[in-house]
Amino acid sequence: MIRLKLYTTLGCHLCEQQESLLALLLQGEYHLEKVEISEDDALIECYGVRIPVLADESGKELDRGFEPPRLAAWLAERHWLDEAAWQRLNAGELEPQEVREQRKQQAPRPGGRRYLL
Repeated sequence: MIRLKLYTTLGCHLCEQQESLLALLLQGEYHLEKVEISEDDALIECYGVRIPVLADESGKELDRGFEPPRLAAWLAERHWLDEAAWQRLNAGELEPQEVREQRKQQAPRPGGRRYLL
């Protein structure tokens, strides 16, 4: 099983985006430990402007993993990339759950009106 750490904080939309992409692109079973940085001054100092940061078991980190090409490259280096999912994502056939949720919330309502939730 692949073990990863995600340095994050509550309400971080980029962190949520990275988690969605990770669920799509990571091949095999994994355990994601979320590390809340706001509870530790040293973690805030280290990761405060860099989150989300994904780290593997050896401590190698990935900044800006919410950008699909960066995450895919990082996973591919470790032979963890689901190549078929990556190709489908690039072809527009697959999208992260967060994107689907945003689209659903912004969808026009009957009568042409949209309501904010």
